[in-house]
Amino acid sequence: MTEDENWQHTAGGDSLSEDEERILVQMGLTGSNRRSFLKQVSAASLSILASTYFTAEVMADSIDNLPENPAALLNAVKVNLRVNDTVKPLTLDSRTSLLDALRERLGLTGSKKGCDHGQCGACTVMIDGKRHLSCLTLAATCENKEITTIEGLAKNGKMHPMQRAFLTHDGFQCGYCTPGQICSSVALLEEAKNGEASYVTEDLRDIKANLKLSEEEIRERMSGNICRCGAYNNIVQAFKQVHSGNDKMPTWEFATAEQMQKAKNA
Repeated sequence: MTEDENWQHTAGGDSLSEDEERILVQMGLTGSNRRSFLKQVSAASLSILASTYFTAEVMADSIDNLPENPAALLNAVKVNLRVNDTVKPLTLDSRTSLLDALRERLGLTGSKKGCDHGQCGACTVMIDGKRHLSCLTLAATCENKEITTIEGLAKNGKMHPMQRAFLTHDGFQCGYCTPGQICSSVALLEEAKNGEASYVTEDLRDIKANLKLSEEEIRERMSGNICRCGAYNNIVQAFKQVHSGNDKMPTWEFATAEQMQKAKNA
């Protein structure tokens, strides 16, 4: 029995396939080098397997069941976070962002940490009905405010109309920014209902409630939420379905060479 075969036998592993053998040879892994490499791979695999046992209990708990679990903090503050109609008292570092409190302390991982600089909108949540970037919001400033995350939009097992519209119009691809997109869209519905102005509002002196937003308005108001997959057209259409009942997809037209030349000369 060769040295490598002896390693496989003592490790209890199966014999390597021809492809696996060829890969290890191409990597220059033979003899003691191969044993060391396989040991490292086994240790890494074991750590990945074990991590599921360490995190499963925390991720499966509801907000009510999660412990307060105060750590040794230099600037500890007690905060009552009212999240998705549930109040959870927490002891936090005074510098803890709302995003970190939601994800790391309450297990609400729907809100995503994209840039952590308030530029991508993936962490958008609603605070007292207004959309906020949770990565730039201190948790300590949210005492007893109504916080709604993507997990709190569905009611009685039924999705929010905006969630259904995103599915209908395929308003996502990788889905990473989708929670922030949907929370921002839901808050925008209220902004339109209240008649709040935006950068492209034509007449600031004549603003009425229950605004019917144009596509230009929708794109401007949603510009703080970045979709790196480029699903913007579908996101706009999903919002229009909930906002105005317009569920018809636009008819795309390609510019002719003559039109492109006119636009270039304009």
